[in-house]
Amino acid sequence: MKQSIQLRLGQSLTMTPQLQQAIRLLQLSTMELSAEIQQVLESNMMLEIDEEEGQVSESTAEIDRLNGEASEIAGEVSTAEAQPLEAGTQEDIPAELPVDSDWEDMYDTSSSVSTTSQNEVSMQDFETLRNAAIETLTDHLQWQVEMSILSEKDKAIALAIVDAIDKDGYLTASLEDIRQTLVSDSDLEVEEDEIEAILTHVQAMDPPGVGARDLRECLLLQLREYDEETPWLKEAKHLVSEYLDLLAAHDYTQILKKMKLDKEQLREVEALIHSLNPRPGSHLADSEIEYVVPDVYVRKVKGVWQVELNPDTVPNLRINPYYSSMIKRADNSPDNASLKAHLQEARWFIKSLQSRSETLLKVATNIVERQRAFLEYGEEAMKPLVLHDIAEALDMHESTISRVTTRKYMHTPRGIFELKYFFSSHVSTTMGGECSSTAIRAVIKKLIAEENPAKPLSDSKIANLLVEKGIKVARRTVAKYRESMSIPPSNERKRLA
Repeated sequence: MKQSIQLRLGQSLTMTPQLQQAIRLLQLSTMELSAEIQQVLESNMMLEIDEEEGQVSESTAEIDRLNGEASEIAGEVSTAEAQPLEAGTQEDIPAELPVDSDWEDMYDTSSSVSTTSQNEVSMQDFETLRNAAIETLTDHLQWQVEMSILSEKDKAIALAIVDAIDKDGYLTASLEDIRQTLVSDSDLEVEEDEIEAILTHVQAMDPPGVGARDLRECLLLQLREYDEETPWLKEAKHLVSEYLDLLAAHDYTQILKKMKLDKEQLREVEALIHSLNPRPGSHLADSEIEYVVPDVYVRKVKGVWQVELNPDTVPNLRINPYYSSMIKRADNSPDNASLKAHLQEARWFIKSLQSRSETLLKVATNIVERQRAFLEYGEEAMKPLVLHDIAEALDMHESTISRVTTRKYMHTPRGIFELKYFFSSHVSTTMGGECSSTAIRAVIKKLIAEENPAKPLSDSKIANLLVEKGIKVARRTVAKYRESMSIPPSNERKRLA
């Protein structure tokens, strides 16, 4: 093959470390960003928190002076027509990621947290203490067993029973299985009647109803805790013991006939049963609590919706003037080189934070403009919206919009919502328009709330009512939306008139 020299023109985009940092910060949640900032502050001597008002402009001026004539951070970069870049020459951070790629596969998005001073509790220590304070149902029951006046053998049986109780409070193993476990693990010779006796002791523990083997036993255990003078207690026990299946099927006609009660009396009995907890262990924390800090505030001022960033999520950072003044241009010593490196890292970190804030504000503002009807009238006025709509309006890539809206929260007069909440698919209307799936769910929820409890609306009836409102939705779609809102079907919603 003959060798030749050819000249080819092409386009490529170099992902500089600075751009990678900007992308990583963009997708961090508020808590992760706070930990990231704290880590950088502790590792970079050039960065410090600007606690004085009016210092933001001075910090920016200092950065511009050190960086020379820097271009705007929110420079536009097209995904298909990006200009050729050379490594080491790019100084601006694009306002968005121009390619749809998953950076989680290449960069660790979880931020490590370093320790703080001795006078403060670090975030990692706080998480440890907070998680230690979360008591599970198993911990709660084990503590009660240890505090009980039982023999060592009985305690071993009780602990084996507790280990077989799930997070909802139900005993998931048979007495024979528990006996076999005790024999194999502890070499204890026990009989089923002994386990039955200790199970009765466990079932008397807090919370009421724990250790039950089925729903009927769970409800009876809770009813046993009521005072004998409680109205309709005897009837409630009889109904749960004999006719719980009829109550689950809402067959009130058969219940009235068998128990010889009128509708008003049965309504009182049913109200007592509904006051019980079918999952007695659910009120004890079983998972880590997640705290939400709003990234954006939306307020209506003089008839105009205004969007502003939460100033508490990102502190004002600036270059430390003392350390920056120690840098000498002609000095090539290791110490001076280290100062220059720290200065460059600090400068890019501040720029990345500014880019993140600007992008978040742009996206949130555009969402508010498109969903103004929701803020005014509620969920039923939600408009269809997809990532592409925001990306096209802001000249960004959909992947960037996805990163900005994930785990970012907006505080509105109607509550706190994740930015993802404002995006939903659409359904065509009879008038040729479009209706948001979120709005359809709100309408379905409203129709069910206003239905006659004695004759609840079926999915087909709801679909017909939606058609009358101009919304073309199939019955199976109504069923899907209803199930997504954890609303039971019509036969399970039936109540006494």
